[in-house]
Amino acid sequence: GRVCAAVPEHVWRINLDTPEEAQQNLSFGAADRWWEQTDLTKLILASNKLESLSEDVQLLPALTMLDVHDNQLTSLPSALGQLENLQKLDVSHNKLRSLPEELLQLPRLRSLLMQHNELSLLPEGLGQLLTLEELDVSNNHLTAIPASFALLVNLVRLNLACNQLKELPADLSAMKSLRQLDCTKNYLETVPSKLATMASLEQLYLRKNKLRSLPEFPSCKLLKELHAGENQIEILNAEDLKQLSSLCVLELRDNKIKTVPEEITVLQKLERLDLANNDISRLPYTLGNLPQLKFLALEGNPLRTIRRDLLQKGTQELLKYLRSKIQDEGPGPNEEPPVTAMTLPSQSKVNIHAITTLKLLEYSDKQAAEIPDAVFDAVGANPVATVNFSKNQLREVPPRLVELKDSVCDVSLGFNRISSLSSELCTLHKLTHLDLRNNVLTALPEEMEALKRLHTINLAFNRFKVFPSVLYRLPALENILLSNNQVGSIDPLQLKGLEKLGTLDLQNNDLLQVPPELGNCENLRSLLLEGNPFRTPRAAILAKGTAAVLEYLRSRIPT
Repeated sequence: GRVCAAVPEHVWRINLDTPEEAQQNLSFGAADRWWEQTDLTKLILASNKLESLSEDVQLLPALTMLDVHDNQLTSLPSALGQLENLQKLDVSHNKLRSLPEELLQLPRLRSLLMQHNELSLLPEGLGQLLTLEELDVSNNHLTAIPASFALLVNLVRLNLACNQLKELPADLSAMKSLRQLDCTKNYLETVPSKLATMASLEQLYLRKNKLRSLPEFPSCKLLKELHAGENQIEILNAEDLKQLSSLCVLELRDNKIKTVPEEITVLQKLERLDLANNDISRLPYTLGNLPQLKFLALEGNPLRTIRRDLLQKGTQELLKYLRSKIQDEGPGPNEEPPVTAMTLPSQSKVNIHAITTLKLLEYSDKQAAEIPDAVFDAVGANPVATVNFSKNQLREVPPRLVELKDSVCDVSLGFNRISSLSSELCTLHKLTHLDLRNNVLTALPEEMEALKRLHTINLAFNRFKVFPSVLYRLPALENILLSNNQVGSIDPLQLKGLEKLGTLDLQNNDLLQVPPELGNCENLRSLLLEGNPFRTPRAAILAKGTAAVLEYLRSRIPT
């Protein structure tokens, strides 16, 4: 159809015009006889360039469907409230900032599609639309859901994806017909356990949020699909798994899961299990006994017991292999003996060769609460340049690191449970690389200012709410990696002082705006800002790369 910027008047007046006049307007095509339009029930004005919709829409009282998606509408006429036969309203892909209160009176509305608009809040009265079965408000700027949603007891599908929700109201549990709830790409850190009581919930999408564990869903007998990929889940709690007895699909890719509990075998109906790109080093062989499992994804994990070529052979071969190992295993779980003082020398396997030839001190992936003295003792007089203590359960920086301060330049303490840094770390004056990703840090000590040679620091997946100010005082810094934290703002003037800074990664934080002065940091070669709640620069500009983003920011600096 032709693109029109306004709806021709005669469309609204079709029920009032005399036959002669109707004969002359050919907007419905000559074949359409005018009297067949008097009870127009469906009006489709999609993909035009409409900027407004006339109040005359009330002259079409028989309408059951109105589709105005993909236009330029910034508001809707209050006359919509008169269309009491309306069952489906599609206003998606417009520029709506608000909804008329009158809309909430529609007595027969079953489907309301409002995705891809600019709504930052929904009217409290939305719960009055009791006949609603489908509601899509995805890709807006919503930060909260009205409590009245709980009244929508006929709603079957609710899409809240791609908004800025930090929590869900527990009252949603009253939606007794809801089968599908999509909360993909928000800022949820938890999900109310009361949602487990939902009478019909079968599919729950929680991908791309900030969850640190699976939802605690006591006795959730109906849930068939749980999608929770791209979160920050570290632990699969056996108790939480046991409750999800009807699950057919469990999608947990791109998290930080280290182990899979034996109890996963209670999920007897599981057909698809996606654990790709986690930190899983071993699996319970009993996975092979899941009777319905048709798809198992494990790529991108540091699995020790399974050869990589086996992973490529597909699910059936993998399950066959796991089953074959159950017999070999005999009694007892497949755990290595714990490292104790008694068993240390033989089992801690300090690699002396690595110390002498590679100048590497490694004690990683041991789930150790502390680094045994034997590890440091093995160093002797050898100069150690690289230390790798990642993937353990350390709660603090090992104090004996100080002994290496005259030689060590690269320290990796990633994937531990460190909540604060000791001043010892700040004495390692030769340090150039420091990897602290996937810990629970909220701040850095001011003494870090002493690390004058530090050029790369990785703080991704921690719990920083503010940009650590000590970083502004480390002139050698070339790479600051701070993705997947909760940083709310940055100081562009102080960043400009870091003349060597080439990479600044702030993806998946809570930046509400990007200061235009950041554009003056012209040495930045890689500026990563995706996954933050700011509105500008828009995704299209971010996609053009760093140079374009910096140029755009400079253009916004007030003169």
